Amino acid sequence: MSNSKDTSTRDTKQRIVTAGTELFRRHGYTGTGMKQIAAAAGAPFGSIYHFFPGGKAQLGEEVVRTSGAVYLGLITTLMEPYEDRVAATRDAFTAAAETLRELDFADPCPIATVAMEVASSNEPLRQATSEVFDSWIDGLAAYYAAGGIPRPAARETAGSVIALLEGAFMLGRAARSTTPVIAAGKAAAAVVRAALADG
Repeated sequence: MSNSKDTSTRDTKQRIVTAGTELFRRHGYTGTGMKQIAAAAGAPFGSIYHFFPGGKAQLGEEVVRTSGAVYLGLITTLMEPYEDRVAATRDAFTAAAETLRELDFADPCPIATVAMEVASSNEPLRQATSEVFDSWIDGLAAYYAAGGIPRPAARETAGSVIALLEGAFMLGRAARSTTPVIAAGKAAAAVVRAALADG
C-alpha cells in the first residue's frame, strides 16, 4: 500500500512539473498561473503547495533544472553519434528548425523563456537558468574537445553555438520562419570549423 501511495505521489509531482514546463514554455513564467498548472496536471490545486511550499518560484526552479537536464540529454543523444563535429552542429540546427515548425513557432526552450523574464527580477530563478545554460555549454564543450578543439576554445565555441541557437529561436518565433535557425546553423558550423582549424 505504501509503495502504491509513493508512486502516486511521485506521479502527481511529475505531472505538475511537466505541466509547468509546457505552460512556461508556451506562455512564459509570468503569464502562467498556478491554477492553470494544476488544471493541466489534473492535480488538486493544494497539491502544488504540498510539493512546492515555496510556491510558483520553487516550482519554476524545479521546472528549469528538470527540463534543463532533459535538454542536455537531448543535445548529447543528437550529437554524440557524429564524429564530424561540423556536420553534427549543422544537423542539430536543422533538427531544431524542424522542432520549431512542429511546435507552430512556440518557444521550444522553457529555459530561455524563463531566463528572459526573470533575469532582473528573481535571483533564484536567474541563478537556476544560468546554471542550466552552463551545464549545456560544459556538455557541448566536452563533445567538441573530444573532437580535437582545445579545452578553452571548446568552451568558447560551445557558448557561441548555444547563443546562436537561442537567438535563432527568438528570431524564428518572431518571423514564424525556420530561416533564422537554418542561417544560424551555418554560422555555428563555421564557428566549429574555425575552432577545429585553429586547434
